[in-house]
Formats: sequence, structure tokens, C-alpha cells
Amino acid sequence: MQYHLNGFKPGNYQIPDSVRKPAPTLPILDLPKEVDVLIVGGGPAGLAMARQMSEFTDVTTCIVDLETGPLIFGRADGISCRTMEIMEGFNSCEMVVKEAYRLNQNTFWEPDSIKPEHIKRTHKIPDARIGLSEFAHGIVNQARLHELLLEGMKNSVTHLVPHYSRRLLELDVDPNLTQDLNAHPITATFGLNDDAQSPKTETVRAKYVVGCDGARSAVRRGLSITLEGDSANKAWGVMDLLLVTDFPDIRVKSFIQSKEHGAVMTIPREGGYLVRFYIELGLLNKDQRASDLNLKAEDVIAKAQQIMHPYKLDVKEVAWWSIYEVGQRIADRFDDTPVGNPEGLIPRAFVAGDACHTHSPKGGWGLNTSLPDTFNLGWKVASVLQGKCKPKLLQTYSSERRKVALQLIEADRQLSKLVATCPTSDDDAPEDKTNTADIEKFMARQNGFVAGTAIEYYPSYICTGQENQYLASGFKIGQRFHSAEAIRVADGDRQHLGHLNKADGRWRIFIFGNKQNPVESSSESYKLVQFLANSEFSPVQKYTEYLADIDSVIDIYAVFQQQDLSIEDMPDFLWPAKGKYGLRDYEKVFHAEKGNDIFELRNIDRSNGCMVVVRPDQHIANILPLNAYDELTQFFDEFMIS
Repeated sequence: MQYHLNGFKPGNYQIPDSVRKPAPTLPILDLPKEVDVLIVGGGPAGLAMARQMSEFTDVTTCIVDLETGPLIFGRADGISCRTMEIMEGFNSCEMVVKEAYRLNQNTFWEPDSIKPEHIKRTHKIPDARIGLSEFAHGIVNQARLHELLLEGMKNSVTHLVPHYSRRLLELDVDPNLTQDLNAHPITATFGLNDDAQSPKTETVRAKYVVGCDGARSAVRRGLSITLEGDSANKAWGVMDLLLVTDFPDIRVKSFIQSKEHGAVMTIPREGGYLVRFYIELGLLNKDQRASDLNLKAEDVIAKAQQIMHPYKLDVKEVAWWSIYEVGQRIADRFDDTPVGNPEGLIPRAFVAGDACHTHSPKGGWGLNTSLPDTFNLGWKVASVLQGKCKPKLLQTYSSERRKVALQLIEADRQLSKLVATCPTSDDDAPEDKTNTADIEKFMARQNGFVAGTAIEYYPSYICTGQENQYLASGFKIGQRFHSAEAIRVADGDRQHLGHLNKADGRWRIFIFGNKQNPVESSSESYKLVQFLANSEFSPVQKYTEYLADIDSVIDIYAVFQQQDLSIEDMPDFLWPAKGKYGLRDYEKVFHAEKGNDIFELRNIDRSNGCMVVVRPDQHIANILPLNAYDELTQFFDEFMIS
């Protein structure tokens, strides 16, 4: 798709440029007095949290934002493979795939050895992330991603919409009530953030609060959570440009280092014309902020023209620009419990996204770490509120996501040093200066982390079974379910199995059958299905409410090696009757495809088969042998409530 030919226009890219208009300003409605979940901040973390909560009719949610309306100009516009997988869980990935620019190549430029004042391409390579997911790393306006999440919220069963123009004035957490799950220990006071400066204040009481309100988070301050790490010491400019240039790689992601003037990183944007520039500006003095430089857009463009000499940059329009500081910080804790939580307290207040980790935007990690923060948290809060899971489950958010944030901070620190041509601090030695080959090696080494596909949670009671990893080494316990295709038995349709893991709060168990015929009563697969369907110890039977659909809590799928199977020969449990009419679900049984065999692609033990247990956030929770009934029961008994 092409757009922005005659100037940048935000909004729905399915509407032609000539008639596309920003979303209208929404009316200001009163805040609710009492809710289950209060979300402060309408960025990617806040919207991902709200999008999950919108799926549950028995959970009341309120999301508030400081801005007057939805985001118009994107800030963090890189969409990683893992974020695309999450958007698929929200049934929103098709539009992102259609509209995004897909990053397929990287080029590297250095000073010409013959004319050092000129830059020269050293090489061009495929993007290292290709093949890590069925989705490619893409670039699309962050505002467009927000729009898709907002649309999903509005069209959900709860019709959830944000309350804009609200500033958090005060946050109080009553320590005497936090361990009473029926109480509302959170009291938040808001003021209107409008031109009239209305003195009106509103108070919301909540069972849980999630601070997604950015690097200057009022929620974080209200919880007395501190940020630790390096202060900003280097300034960069970032710009989205419509320009005419003779630079040959303007539609390829490029790392450019000049001899005297600094570095530029260019990233093509969606639509075929727009390009993002990251421009190295220089060191900041102690206690100096980037805003103190008083630079104009023309100054930053001039610096880019110096760096990219002898190529010409004729900028026709600046769609958006800013100056940011390189500095990495992380919150000492991600919830309202003490560091380490020695007393095992149940957290009731959380911070996510930029509210608990800040860094430079060059790696595209901001949005792509913030959104998974609350994708991890959302299902946990919902399941506790619904009485499905024990409240201790909420303690796992901080331990799982803070580890990821620490890895992010270290990776960003390394990348910031590699991309810059000048030292990032006075402590850097001259011999530390790098070239583009070092950047290429770093990106290859970190490709799984950059893509988000290698994010792995520590072993715990919801990431266990490592002794059985050999049964399916391609499904790494703690990492996300790495999708692959299989053929649906009922109709022969090819299906990505990962796309069955929707963001609806349900657990999934994938049965990968062994070489025995699953129709025969002596086979391990048949016996497992009978246990799940009939035993009083079956987690499906124990945790599914009476008269509810059999897959409403734990959704079972089966993938067999045999290709001559018929749906009518399968046990009823694998094509169950559901809903008020008792209609059959024909989409739970699959077989491997010749030439595209999931058993080979994910190295699943053909002789033994296995069970792969998948969490509601699409991460692998457990791998078990087909006959491990007791272990499966014990796994769910650890955290679920019958």
C-alpha cells in the first residue's frame, strides 16, 4: 500500500489520503466511582491491558489518559515479530500486516577509505529476524496500532472506551486492605486536563491499578517506586521525513557512520515515501537536558546532511520530530510490594512500559517491551478477579517482566555505544570506537531478543517441566509458542497452530500424538483424551463450571502424525458440542503435513509424543509425556481454584 504522497496524514490507512481525517475529539464523560481495574495511561501498555480486560463481562475496567484524545503521530513505530503475534491474539494482525513496511534488508555505510569525507556502502544483508516467526518485523504508525486496539475494545462485549483529559493528582493504596481481595484498596483522584483548567476532581476506587503513564509516571511516584540506572548523557534527534534524495538505500534500513560528523540510522516507513531518521547530536553536559540545546528541526536536518555527504537530502515535509536523550533506567520493583516481597504479599498496584523501564528508541524496544508487559499481566489479573486462579499468581508479573527489562536495558546500552561514532560518555576509551561490522554482529547475536521471540521466563510453577524438554525441543519452555502449520482433519484447511492461542484468558493443551493410531483405545493419545474427558482428576473437569462449554477454561487441541484420519472417528471430546444449540466444534483436530511437518519443524519426539501446555499469554508453561496424568493435575492444582 502507498500513502502520504502529497503530505503526511494520520488516521485509518484504509481511507484515501485525500479524505483521511484524524479521529474526532470525544466528549468528556464522568469517571466511574468504583471499578475492578483502573488503568492509567493510554499508550501501548495501557491499551494492551485494556484490550484484554474488555473481553470479560464480569470485570469492570476504567482506562484514563492525560491526552485530549487518541495518539495522532507515532513515536515508537517498529512492530516486532512478537508484537505481531500478540496482535494476532487480539484478531488484529491482518491489518497491521497489510499496512506495515516489512524490514527485509539492512545496509551498512562507513567513511570511504579514499575520500574519508564521503560515506560509502560496505555491504547489504538480509534482516537477521527473517524466519523467527511467521510474521516479519514491520514499521507502522504507532497511532494506527493504537487505533486497532481501541477498535477492538469498543467492539468487545464490554464496549470499553478510554476517558481522556484526566490528570492523576493523587494515588493512595491502603495497606490495611491490600490482602483482602474483596476490598478496593486503591483510591485515585483525577483532575480535568483541559484548556479551561476546571477545578473539578473525581475519585475512583479500584481493586487493582496499573500505571502505564510513561517515563514520568504519576502512578510510580504515588507508589514511591524509584528508577535506577544511568542518567542521560547523549542527545539524538528523531524525525519522520518526506524528502527527495539521491541516497540509494533510502528504502532500506541503514546504519551510517561518518568520519567527523556522527552517525545516522534510517528506517523506511509505511506507505512508500515516509522515512525515519535517527541523528547523532552529541554529548550532554552533566545535568543538561536535550531540551536545553534549543535546536530547531532545521538544525537536526543540517546535521543529517553533513553526516550523509556527498548525498543530498531535500526535505519537503517534517511529519514529526523530537530530540531524546540516551539513558537507561529501570524501576527497583514493578508492583506495590517490597523489593523481594519477603512476606509473600499479594500486589494490588503495578507499573508497566516506560513507567518502569526507559531507554533509547533506536532498537525499537519501547513499544515492543511495553505491550508484552501488560500482555503478561492482563490474564493474571482477570483470572484472579474471576476466582479462577489463586492470587499468588499476581506475584509472577514482576519476577517475569523485570528480568526482560534488565536484558533490555543492557542491550540498549550496548547498541547505543555501537551506533554512535563518538563516545557515549567521558568514560569510554578511544579504542572502544566501533564500526558497522560490530553493529551487524550485535544485531545477529541479539536477533531473537530484538524480535521478541527469544524472550524467556525463569522456571516457576507456571514455567516448568524442563526435564521433558527433549520431547519437543522446538517448543522452548518459558518462551512463546512458536507457531507452525498443520492440516485440519475436518476440512483439510491449513492452519497456523499459534493462531489458536487467542487473548481470551484461556489455557491451551496441545496433544502431539505418537506413532500409535489415536483412534485405537490402546493408544496413549486415546487414553489421554479419555482421562481429560471423564476423570474427576482431569483439570478440564475440575476447573470448568457446570453447564459451561467444555473448552471455556482449558482449550484442548490434538495434532497427529497419521494423515488418513476422519473426524467422525475421533472421540466426542475432540469435536465437542457447544453453545445453546449444542453445535459441534470441528476445529480442534489436526494432522501433520507432508513437506511441512510440524513434528520435524519443532523437533517433537515421534515415538513418544507429548502434551504442550500453553499459558493465556501464549508462552509455554509445561511439556509432559502423554501418560503424565498426575503431573498434569498437579500442575494446574498449584495455582487454579476449582
